[in-house]
Amino acid sequence: MPWSNDEWWPDQLRLDILDDNSADTNPYGEDFDYAEEFEKLDFEEVKSDIEDVMTDSQDWWPADYGHYGPFFLRMAWHSAGTYRTADGRAGGAGGRQRLPPESSWPDNVSLDKARRLLQPVKKKHGKKLSWGDLILLAGNVALESMGFETFGFAGGRKDAFISNEAVEWGPETEWGETSPERFEDGEVGNLKNPLGNTVMGLIYVDPEGPYGEPDVDGSAKNIREEFHKMAMNDEETVALIAGGHTFGKVHGADDPDEHQGPEPEAAPIEEQGLGWSHDFDKAGMISSGIEGPWNGTPTVWNMDYLDNLLDYDWTSVKGPGGAWQWRPVGDDIADAPGGQDQSETEEPMMLTTDVALKHDDDFREILERFQDNPEEFQESFSRAWYKLLHRDMGPPTRFLGPEVPDETLIWQDPVPDVDHELVGDEEIGELKETLLATDLSRSQLVKTAWASASTYRDSDKRGGANGAHLRLEPQRSWEVNEPDELESVLETLESVQTEFNDSRSDEVRVSLADLIVLGGNAAIEEAASDAGYDVDVPFEPGRTDATQAQTDVESFEVLEPRADAFRNYLGGEYDDLYDSPEERMVDTAELLNLSVPEMTVLVGGMRALGVTYQDTGRGVFTDQPGTLSNDFFVNLLDMDYEWEPVDEDNELFEVRDRDTGEVEWEATRLDLIFGSNARLRATADAYFADDDEEQFVEDFVDAWSHVMQLDRFDLE
Repeated sequence: MPWSNDEWWPDQLRLDILDDNSADTNPYGEDFDYAEEFEKLDFEEVKSDIEDVMTDSQDWWPADYGHYGPFFLRMAWHSAGTYRTADGRAGGAGGRQRLPPESSWPDNVSLDKARRLLQPVKKKHGKKLSWGDLILLAGNVALESMGFETFGFAGGRKDAFISNEAVEWGPETEWGETSPERFEDGEVGNLKNPLGNTVMGLIYVDPEGPYGEPDVDGSAKNIREEFHKMAMNDEETVALIAGGHTFGKVHGADDPDEHQGPEPEAAPIEEQGLGWSHDFDKAGMISSGIEGPWNGTPTVWNMDYLDNLLDYDWTSVKGPGGAWQWRPVGDDIADAPGGQDQSETEEPMMLTTDVALKHDDDFREILERFQDNPEEFQESFSRAWYKLLHRDMGPPTRFLGPEVPDETLIWQDPVPDVDHELVGDEEIGELKETLLATDLSRSQLVKTAWASASTYRDSDKRGGANGAHLRLEPQRSWEVNEPDELESVLETLESVQTEFNDSRSDEVRVSLADLIVLGGNAAIEEAASDAGYDVDVPFEPGRTDATQAQTDVESFEVLEPRADAFRNYLGGEYDDLYDSPEERMVDTAELLNLSVPEMTVLVGGMRALGVTYQDTGRGVFTDQPGTLSNDFFVNLLDMDYEWEPVDEDNELFEVRDRDTGEVEWEATRLDLIFGSNARLRATADAYFADDDEEQFVEDFVDAWSHVMQLDRFDLE
């Protein structure tokens, strides 16, 4: 295979991660409606089919204890558990556990077999049941089959068919490694953003302990931070670990390095996508290198895990697979039946991560409370498990199926239902005139609409303009939103809203969420008119206004932009793995589901409109700011100018006239990258010519409308 451009020039800005946003990779075609297909399922039949598979041990991959429940539970957990709050990426949506790199992570050893066991279910129900839904539903059915009452289940996860190259998994180049660069200042328990796992290729933390050592204090720190980064508090963390480890066992009959074959992506072609073959018989399975069950009843929901952990002392030992694990002190603990030969017995074990919970004061208090209150343990685990499986799916309006709970939970970012008549064309026209007649500038109107809508993340369907969270904490205090100016803008918009709604004798009302977007649209239409173009920016009313009580402040904090190329906001110091502002720009564009042309035209248009952080004018390469012209591209590519860095970090630049040496404009890397990077320059070329401006205006309006509507799932 020839080398790629990334291999020839590894420091080149990667833009290919945006190509997936404009490509149709679904083999079912662009008209395929998964939600429509899912609703055709006989849901109970699907669950019955999964149950049948779960209790029918196969010779080619026999079930521990004659029941695949713990195996399917691990599969579902490891699919959903990759989710991290920092960028909302990963998780169960897309069924990406069946694609690299997750398909070949060392933490997912043998889960290729779990998916193959479910293949008959997928074959029977076809495109009506995605792999993303099937993998997680199998986990729910497993819990129910083993005596646990789940909180509910929602379908609706469309399958992905290519890997998500936008996910940053860490700085290491080998699976199973942990480098100090993964942590801020190299400190355990302080992961750099956007990471959510402490070891390359593991879902959460190293079960042996930090850096493979049985360090319970360090393990507790890592657990707390890792689970916090996937939106779980201490109680949810303990519930998930204790609930999950109530079932099944881990496999480490011998050293995997000596007896285990390559992962699926490296396996020979005749393995047909399976990996990790080993030369032991099935009674001596190898996966993690850790061996044993947590308790004596591995396929039954009960309190045995909690009782074993809290009622016995544990000491660290090297298990038969060469990994650190913990055995009970003394011999009076109840043995478990053998995984394959149940006439044999196995002594229960614990992981370092289990013992860490017992040695951390706050975690232990929760463990003891759960031990004393089994019903509370059941309730906490059921809710935490539901959250784990659904955290990346967005609002419950997207949820499908007969088991969706009636209760809307705070982590689902609830917004009120529409309880009034929506504004029509006549009212929209009236509101536009009113907004443009206020003392708000075009830049302020556009900036406010962008600040509201651009919080959206397609990764986990959070954020966006619906709810008008911009007027609530924490968003109204974010530095990028210029809180003092924003407060003044919101006061004006709220007065327009109040006056309009009070003047209606009928049931027609406008929400502030709709008004914010409409203000940006009106400003763009006027700016295009000044450039000589008559445009109508699409607007669909129907957004509502959330309350502060409906807003989990801590949960919303992760949406705060570290940088915003579209407002030319560089931000401050970063505790993440991105090396440059332009990398953060591409990352944001990917989360906004933008293509390279859409990202390019939005930056150029926002500059022409004079929309910059603190009105610095950086990148506003025009003598007529506020007019929707293509001047940004015209002057960026004009060889009458030269560019000179003016700070040590090469983030700020002066644009000088080549002949006179006079400074014409200031710029940042977020401007000059569109002339420096070959692909971005080629895209900018499409907008700088004399006959390109009309196309530029049309494309800007389309891209702007795309962002404004990203969270309108009610329109799908």
